[in-house]
Amino acid sequence: MQILRGLHSPDTRPVAITIGNFDGLHLGHQSLLSELKEIARARNLPTAVVIFEPHPREFFAPQQAPARLTNLREKLELFRAFGVDRVHVCRFNAQFAQMSAADFINALHQQAQAKFVLIGDDFRFGSGRVGDYALMEMIASQQGFEVQSVHSVLHGGVRVSSTAVRGALAAGQLHRAKEFLGRHYSISGRVVHGDSVGRKLGFPTANIQLKHNRPPLSGIFVVQVHAQELGVLQGVASLGVRPTLKHDARPVLEVHLFEFDQQIYGKHLRVEFLQKLREEEKYPDVAALTRQITLDVENAKKWFEQHE
Repeated sequence: MQILRGLHSPDTRPVAITIGNFDGLHLGHQSLLSELKEIARARNLPTAVVIFEPHPREFFAPQQAPARLTNLREKLELFRAFGVDRVHVCRFNAQFAQMSAADFINALHQQAQAKFVLIGDDFRFGSGRVGDYALMEMIASQQGFEVQSVHSVLHGGVRVSSTAVRGALAAGQLHRAKEFLGRHYSISGRVVHGDSVGRKLGFPTANIQLKHNRPPLSGIFVVQVHAQELGVLQGVASLGVRPTLKHDARPVLEVHLFEFDQQIYGKHLRVEFLQKLREEEKYPDVAALTRQITLDVENAKKWFEQHE
């Protein structure tokens, strides 16, 4: 898969292209990409996706922006697994935000070599978000490329969206989030050095580097971990601010792996969240916290026994 910065492509071959934030790459996104691949195959075109980094809402109002479901690396890995040929990562800054809808469409056609554009029926673009399907259809007819829209995907009568996934995760409804995503929700990152508190308590943890300060879920979870060269490992994870140990701290993801005692600093892990055990709590002392961690480990192991 080719990864390009911006809309310009050195490859002059025409492409079938789609545009969006694709946060989470849920079933709605997957349906759009499947249709794009079919259209591209029928016209003998490569597939391309245009995404924005950071998310436009993170640029305009970072404090009010929604929690990220996927960081850039995770998103690119999902595109690669889905068989996308090319991804344009457009830096969303003040200059890009001022681009008119018409200029954006022209750049898609002239710089990204769009021959066919597929977008969601509610997609808005350009300065002030004034661009819509009707405008793109009009300019496409003038410029000589095709455009088509796709409808939203419903699951149980609910529109599948990144917002719906975030809502399910925030409520601890991991099964519902899985239904919207078509897979277990996961967070990927490198193992970094922590403060070794878990090891001192008798439960060593792998501390996963978080790319964003506000993960979409929090609490204590049953997890399985996909590790480079180590296969799939079982464990229990804490995702939160550790109120018993810290004050006003940033969220951290700590994973205790069962029957595992290897040095894995620097390795890239993918943590799949299978079941929420409880909310994060503040305990009166470290001894009480240690007793609860022991119980969490026991409950997570029981969960795996029941779901083998």
